[in-house]
Amino acid sequence: MSTAAPQDPHPPRDETAGPELSDGTHRADGPEQTTAQSLVRLYPYLKPALPRITAGMVAALGASVVALAIPMVLQKLVDGTLLHRGGSTSQVVLSALLILALGAGEAVLISLRRWFVLAPGTKVEATLRNALYAKLQRLPVAFHDRWPSGQLLSRAVSDLNLIRRWLSFGLVLFIVNIVTIVVGFGVLFYWHWLLAAVMVVLSIPLWVAGYFFERKYHIVARRSQDQQGDLATAVEESVHGIRVLKAFGRGRHALSNFRAQAERLRGTELEKARAIAGLWLWLLMVPDVAFGICLLLGVWLAAHDQLTIGQLLAFFSTATVLRFPIESIGFLLSMTYDTRTAVDRFFEVMSTPNTIDDPAAPKHIDEPRGRLEFDQVHFRYEDSPARFPDLVDGVDLEVRPGETMALVGLTGSGKSTLTSLVPRLYDVTGGAIRIDGVDVRDLTLEELRTRVAMAFEDATLFSASVRDNVLLGRPDLVGDDPDTKAAAEAQLAEALEVAQAAFAYDLPEGVDTKVGEEGLSLSGGQRQRLALARAVAAKPSVLVLDDPLSALDVDTEARVTERLRRVLKGTTALIVAHRPSTVMLADRVALLQGGRVVDVGPHSELLARNEHYRYVISSLEDEDSGFGTRPPGASGPQTVDTEEVDA
Repeated sequence: MSTAAPQDPHPPRDETAGPELSDGTHRADGPEQTTAQSLVRLYPYLKPALPRITAGMVAALGASVVALAIPMVLQKLVDGTLLHRGGSTSQVVLSALLILALGAGEAVLISLRRWFVLAPGTKVEATLRNALYAKLQRLPVAFHDRWPSGQLLSRAVSDLNLIRRWLSFGLVLFIVNIVTIVVGFGVLFYWHWLLAAVMVVLSIPLWVAGYFFERKYHIVARRSQDQQGDLATAVEESVHGIRVLKAFGRGRHALSNFRAQAERLRGTELEKARAIAGLWLWLLMVPDVAFGICLLLGVWLAAHDQLTIGQLLAFFSTATVLRFPIESIGFLLSMTYDTRTAVDRFFEVMSTPNTIDDPAAPKHIDEPRGRLEFDQVHFRYEDSPARFPDLVDGVDLEVRPGETMALVGLTGSGKSTLTSLVPRLYDVTGGAIRIDGVDVRDLTLEELRTRVAMAFEDATLFSASVRDNVLLGRPDLVGDDPDTKAAAEAQLAEALEVAQAAFAYDLPEGVDTKVGEEGLSLSGGQRQRLALARAVAAKPSVLVLDDPLSALDVDTEARVTERLRRVLKGTTALIVAHRPSTVMLADRVALLQGGRVVDVGPHSELLARNEHYRYVISSLEDEDSGFGTRPPGASGPQTVDTEEVDA
């Protein structure tokens, strides 16, 4: 197995996306964190919203204090007015009005709590979502190769929505209710220590149940959210592949697989429900038992004059106020553990190291000419078995400024892999790639990807207008200035003309027509031509084309090729060729075999001197005409006429 040269100043780095679990999900390495340790990681995002969230907590605590004050008024009313015949009607009315005022104050404070916390929660959610999206844009292609899109989608939508609801509701109520319970039990001790002690002792099973609930529920909640991500992936794949499913009549098969995944998720959700139901059993049963025992004990104490009727009424009124905070612990705990899982899943992405990033001390290309050099370039995927050779195994190649170089080779020879290393979609694992003498790893990604433009065989368009898709690589042409608009129109027209994509003007709204999701409203050839126009419009120093004409008919390809010759005169081009006509576009051809460049030269010279090149070209011709080609060594005679192939 080839290794990186020892003098390489850019050693290969690990591509980390977290180990894959048995259920297909990913989880970051590291010691298991407690729920508090996990949730506290939100602090940097939560910090701007803390003043209003704190104000919401204060308002909620005020509402709880007001609620706890009502039993004191009742105690004074019963013991001081109702039990003594000398009490006046005005005192009763005054007490009633005071209770009404306290109730109204509680309602106002609850409304204030909602008003304080709702807006900050949505703002934090938006901040988290923007940060996640920005991180996904920065992470290398290797990360996206490993992570299912549904898992990322579920993190960006459902997980962040859950975090927002917890911040606006769960966190505030959880802290306020815990404080209310502590203060409430202090008030209970104020009314009578024995009754309060009984309530405390009988509440111990609640905390034990909560402890075991946390241990079990966290695991089930994690599994549920991962399975939701898998289900989202299945839906996305089915929607994107709907043509294939319909063409092969496999809709029922896809539905069967989807049902199996949905049933697994349903089973997990039922397991969650059973865990929550078990906790609710304790949350409902323990307070009722405690109320019953305390009622019997309280009546006995009142009968023996150790407790007044007013105090007994106030005790149970206070206990009633505490009923909701105690019962709410169940769903607040489940929401907190769900949120802890959502936070873990969010930070699995956010904490993933970015292995392809700007250098600490970037260099610049002062005089861009487009000279492209491959110096003993090696590449292998991180998870490739050690026994497998490098996909790119020591490539040495120089593409001169303004030259068009075609990469030719059999399937698996490393052509597409080599082109993806130029704009650093992946990083070399050995050697170096240089543009105008500067290692691409020493350039900022912005400068590198301004100098290099790429068009892929599998053309991807965005749900935007034709204009926006073609001018994607020209942010300098975006603006309302008349000169900028004129330059944008001129560049758009030139790019569409070169790519033979004038059909865009005939769309319902011309070049302002939205092409739909991934451009699937267009034909394959139309998508390829727009993708090629996008690469041409970028005006790069180096243009990398990975078989961008495969979906075009012969006549259209000939017209595109003729115009590309004109455009590529001042641009260095590296083209993966799968057609002989694409090879003819090149000044020189590099022949790849087994991840190495085995020969370089003009097309005619390679035909004359290299038997493997003649075989590859004949294979391309046979593929282009729809016929297969036997590999060398197959039984029966096999000859290649050099002059006929050259013609």
